[in-house]
Amino acid sequence: MQFEETPLAGAYLVLTEPHSDERGAFGRTFCVDEFSQAGLNTAWQQGNVASNVSAGIVRGMHYQTAPHAEVKLINCIQGRIFDVIVDVREGSPTRYQWFGETLEASDNKQMYVPEGFAHGYQVLEAGSSINYLVSTAYAPKSEAGLRWDDPKLAISWPILTEIQLSDKDKQWPLLA
Repeated sequence: MQFEETPLAGAYLVLTEPHSDERGAFGRTFCVDEFSQAGLNTAWQQGNVASNVSAGIVRGMHYQTAPHAEVKLINCIQGRIFDVIVDVREGSPTRYQWFGETLEASDNKQMYVPEGFAHGYQVLEAGSSINYLVSTAYAPKSEAGLRWDDPKLAISWPILTEIQLSDKDKQWPLLA
């Protein structure tokens, strides 16, 4: 595995190294030893899968506050998404800055999202699915979020028409 730092401290793109033969391919998405050597979380409490029926869907920007702040490891297992993280850590020099990366099932790339970051994604291809590991169990009272279209964040989403959101994601307050 290779760990590429993003412009936001503590967040990484994790590149898996698949091994291919005539049957297909095999690659590790997580290894305790390699994550530990990189100083990253190695204790996961939940594994989740999200499937999406059409392009344009936006899920996020979600995070949990202390004491249930969470680390996530995002992997696109079918199709293609634009994965986005936003630094929401108080006192951080990159607070409210975002980083986005296209993840697709065939690219062997994952997003490592540290505590103190909001996470969301936009579906770029109908039928896309993600698998993600979370370090802390879901705690509804610690749930928080940012608006996907907050002008203060100015996230450059690839698809600006046919946006589909959950009712909850429409309700997150603006930062300003």
